[in-house]
Amino acid sequence: MYAFLLSTAVIFVAELGDKSQLMAMTFATRYRVRDVLIGITAATAIVHLASVAIGAVVGTAFAQYQDTISIVAGVAFLVFAAWTLRGDELTEDEADKARRSTGAAILAVGGAFFLAELGDKTMLATITLATQEGWLGTWLGSTVGMVAADALAIGVGAVLGRKLPEKVIRYGAAAAFVVFGLVLVAEGLGRL
Repeated sequence: MYAFLLSTAVIFVAELGDKSQLMAMTFATRYRVRDVLIGITAATAIVHLASVAIGAVVGTAFAQYQDTISIVAGVAFLVFAAWTLRGDELTEDEADKARRSTGAAILAVGGAFFLAELGDKTMLATITLATQEGWLGTWLGSTVGMVAADALAIGVGAVLGRKLPEKVIRYGAAAAFVVFGLVLVAEGLGRL
């Protein structure tokens, strides 16, 4: 249960202000919200399943170096904080593709999200979490966290009819990554 709750919180925060949220809002202007959420959920579940598999293999293969892995994971979270502060923007070309995509809505959204998430900070954060926590809880939690953050963006975007306060979200997400990173580094150093 701890892996689920931790992963849900970390990935929810990581997704705030990410370009995936902008994609979700853009797709929601073209397709039914239900179809957008199904596409996001399917793509996220697949990408994050691969992510936890990678993280679990790394965590198991290097179990005797758990303190070092914890420190490296903490440093990775500090890097994610800097990445979050830098910001993530949806280019005009990406927004155009989202608006003009053809075919079944679920496949269009799912395909776009699958490709967008490969190598994204949420994928890397999921790998990092899976080196420390159980794979099933991490997978389910990271999937729920990402879908919840994207659903929030769609809902707020629809209700307010404008962008989320990006600067506040970016700083809040970066601060959360710093806290998670420092906790992991402290845990790793405490076991040395």
